[in-house]
Amino acid sequence: MTRPVPRPGVLAIEPYVPGKSGAPGTGRVFKLSANETPLGPSPAAVQALRDMAHEIALYPEGSSAALREAIGERYGLDPARIIMGAGSDNILELLAVAFIGPGEEGLYSQYGFLEYKIVTLAAGGVPVVAPEANFTADVDAILERVTEKTRIVFLANPNNPTGSYLPTREVERLAKGLPAHTLLVLDAAYAEYVTRPDYEAGIALVDAHENVVMTRTFSKIYGLAGLRLGWGYASAHVIDALNRIRSPFNVSSAASVAGIAAVQDMAHIDAAIAHNEKWLPWLTRKISGLGLEVLPSVGNFIAIRFPETPGRTSAEADRFLTSRGLVLRAIGAYGMGDFLRLTIGSQEANEAVVAALGEFMAGAKAAANG
Repeated sequence: MTRPVPRPGVLAIEPYVPGKSGAPGTGRVFKLSANETPLGPSPAAVQALRDMAHEIALYPEGSSAALREAIGERYGLDPARIIMGAGSDNILELLAVAFIGPGEEGLYSQYGFLEYKIVTLAAGGVPVVAPEANFTADVDAILERVTEKTRIVFLANPNNPTGSYLPTREVERLAKGLPAHTLLVLDAAYAEYVTRPDYEAGIALVDAHENVVMTRTFSKIYGLAGLRLGWGYASAHVIDALNRIRSPFNVSSAASVAGIAAVQDMAHIDAAIAHNEKWLPWLTRKISGLGLEVLPSVGNFIAIRFPETPGRTSAEADRFLTSRGLVLRAIGAYGMGDFLRLTIGSQEANEAVVAALGEFMAGAKAAANG
């Protein structure tokens, strides 16, 4: 060998590519590609950041104790069973490193978050994919693919990018069907947006099972994506293992103080939920009325399917929208090449998207009629 070579599996990883964030050459740009909240962060979180700015020369408290206590108080949880990370993807990485060994399996559904494959491969494991039914995770298909080598089953609930979810009874059935040595990781990044009565983010399941973990994020409804902050809730033995391998200062003091303020500002969260409850069905109805299929969603985004007809494809729609300063997310990496994912934005952004899509579809029809 003439140079250092990564261990087997590393170069098989396709790097995660986030959605584009700009539209060169246009005026006003609406970034609707990353499922960020249009309401921004809590003003209390912003003020907390300002108030602690003079402390950034100091290391943060290593266990994020104050933040874990605030989360515990908010949800009625034991802070000792909470772990903080630099985004919930940091928790996913820790779980994979701790529980997936070389040749062992990480299992996830067909349209699950791309990070599941990445962390499984990074740990030296083997990714296993279970097919979905109508863009929704299928419990039976997942259980059929569980083997003696399955160490983690990852389930995004709700799922990104499809917007689908499994009701509590189905997640319970999945948990009960797994062997005791297999972890079920419930990725509930969008849980706060779900208002369905048959949905539960995972707290009750963690309390009922030694092998269930729930992960959450501050990047979505809390509006702290730029600070990288997430958390996990699990049995004491799982948290102990993760604390042994996490870096000692994996959460900054800035993220901690902002997170405490954000989780305590329920008025801001309620406003974000109300905004989504208004505009999610509005966008679904308006875009469906243009003749485009919109997958049912319980998150703060929708997946829009475009025809394969020349002039109406997702790639052409993406270029058209980008030229008008409307930045959506192409999701071909998920095997959904005929879709674009649209984040629920501000009123101005939502109305602009509907108008632009109407123009795009009308132009395509006119061109077809020649």
